[in-house]
Amino acid sequence: MRMKIIVLAKQVPDTRNVGKDAMKEDGTINRAVLPAIFNPEDLNALEQALRLKEQHPGTTVTILTMGPGRAAEIIREGLYRGADDGYLLTDRAFAGADTLATSYALALAIQKIGSFDLIIGGRQAIDGDTAQVGPQVAEKLGLTQITYTEEIVKIENNRITAKRKIPGGIETVEAPMPIVVTVNGSAAPCRPRNAKLVQKYKRALGAQEKAERTKNGAALPYAELYENRPYLNIIEWSVADVNGDVAQCGLSGSPTKVKTVENIVFQTKENKSFTDSDSDIEALMKELIGNHTIG
Repeated sequence: MRMKIIVLAKQVPDTRNVGKDAMKEDGTINRAVLPAIFNPEDLNALEQALRLKEQHPGTTVTILTMGPGRAAEIIREGLYRGADDGYLLTDRAFAGADTLATSYALALAIQKIGSFDLIIGGRQAIDGDTAQVGPQVAEKLGLTQITYTEEIVKIENNRITAKRKIPGGIETVEAPMPIVVTVNGSAAPCRPRNAKLVQKYKRALGAQEKAERTKNGAALPYAELYENRPYLNIIEWSVADVNGDVAQCGLSGSPTKVKTVENIVFQTKENKSFTDSDSDIEALMKELIGNHTIG
C-alpha cells in the first residue's frame, strides 16, 4: 500500500535548563536564550513514519512544522533521516500560539497539502507538555485518532493496527484511515542521520534563511544550486498562503496565557516520607489540597 504520510514536528527550546530569563513579559517563551532542538517525541513519530516508508514502497514522508525561519532546521533534520520534503509555516501572525491556534494553523496547512493517509506526531512537546495539538488537529479535520502509540504494527486494507501504552499494560487497537496518530517517547528512537542524505540536503534553505544570508547585499552562496536543484528550496507558507484567519492565529487566537515559568530544585530537607497507612495517606491528601496541588 503506497501512502502519503505527514509528520507533525516542532522545534522547541531545550527546557532542561530553564533560567530566570526564560519568559518574556507577555507570557511567551524567550526562545532566544534557550537552545533550539527537535522535539524528542516528534523524532519517535518520525521513526514510525520512516519504518512504514520502508515497508510500503512508494510511500512519501512530509515534515510539517510551524515557527520562525530558523525552524527550517527541523525540516533539514527530517530530510537527513529519510523524509522526502517539508513545509514551514512561518509568519509573525503565528507567534505566541497556544495549542488551539497551533492546531488551527496546522489543520489549514494539511488541507492545503491535500491528500494524505496518515498524520503522525509526538504525543506532546517538551515546552508545553499538553498533549493537545495532535488530538485537536484530528478534531478540526474530522479524523479518527490513536494516542499514546508505542508501535504501528501494520497497515493493511486501508486500516491501521497500533499498540498503545496505557496504565497497567499495552492495548492493541485497529482503526480506519486516514487517521491521526500520536507517539510516546518510549517508542523506538529515531534513526541517526544518513551521511548520503546529509550531503544531499545540507544546503537546503527556507526563504528567510536565504534573506538572512544575503543581508546587506551579499550574494547567496551556491545560488545556482537552488535553481538547478528544486528540492533544496524549503517551502514556507504564511497565514495568507493557507487562507487563515489572523484573529485565530498566534496570540490573538490563543486563550491560554502563561503567567510564569520557574526552575524548581528540591532540597533534601524539603523531602517527606509517607507510609501506606491510612493516617499518612490522609495527611498527604490534606497537604495537597491545602496547597492547591489537587482539588
